[in-house]
Amino acid sequence: MKISCIGTGAMGGAIMSAVCKKFNSKDIYVTDKNSDMGKAFAEKNGCNFVNSNKEVIKDADYVFLAVKPQFLGDVFAEIKNDISEKQVIISMAAGIAISKLEAFAPKARFIRMMPNVCAQIGEAMTAVSCNSNISKEEMNTAKEILSAAGKVEEVPERLMDCVTGVSGSGPAFVFMFIEAMADAAVRCGMPRNQAYIYAAQTVKGSAALVLESGKHPGALKDSVTSPAGTTIEGVAALEANGFRHSVIEAVTKAYEKSVSLGK
Repeated sequence: MKISCIGTGAMGGAIMSAVCKKFNSKDIYVTDKNSDMGKAFAEKNGCNFVNSNKEVIKDADYVFLAVKPQFLGDVFAEIKNDISEKQVIISMAAGIAISKLEAFAPKARFIRMMPNVCAQIGEAMTAVSCNSNISKEEMNTAKEILSAAGKVEEVPERLMDCVTGVSGSGPAFVFMFIEAMADAAVRCGMPRNQAYIYAAQTVKGSAALVLESGKHPGALKDSVTSPAGTTIEGVAALEANGFRHSVIEAVTKAYEKSVSLGK
């Protein structure tokens, strides 16, 4: 199986780096308009760098498009006549629906995906969608490839903009929360480096507890919140300052931006 990728930037690079670790890197081909960056990526990960988009898709079974939405038109103008109907094209362009991808390249068959930056450490949350022209076997293979970078779930395409808001943009919101927790720890006297460790590990452990226990986050919150204790004072302060509303608005705004990108 030959796997190719157009683009080795932050997201494409994170996904393909993980794929190179799980699959035979000699069967993986990448290209990038910044050839120096692409060559450095290929050397670091033991895969193959090629000089053009046309060349990288040749004979590939699965082709990843790791380019920003505004550059898709230029990329398809170059490769659309070289795409085989046997190939599966996997796009990670935020907000771009499969119908719009098909308008760029009518012969092509697409899977739409939305990963997140946690792919860098194999902890991505990736959603995938497709139309009926992708077989179950092909989708399963795509999910197996992407599982190298973390958890993968198939969702109806109508949810992809929501996925973008929650898990695509979500890490930035979590990083801000960790930074704020650490700032508070510093304010209370903890050294900065130690504060980041305490804040980040607390978020990591809390997230793992939600996933592994299967309990509702509210129930877990209640289990920490003792009567007249320290935690309820903090919870009250978060509520007074619109914490939940701010998070809901942040995800909603990211969702709305994803919808607008597709228009």
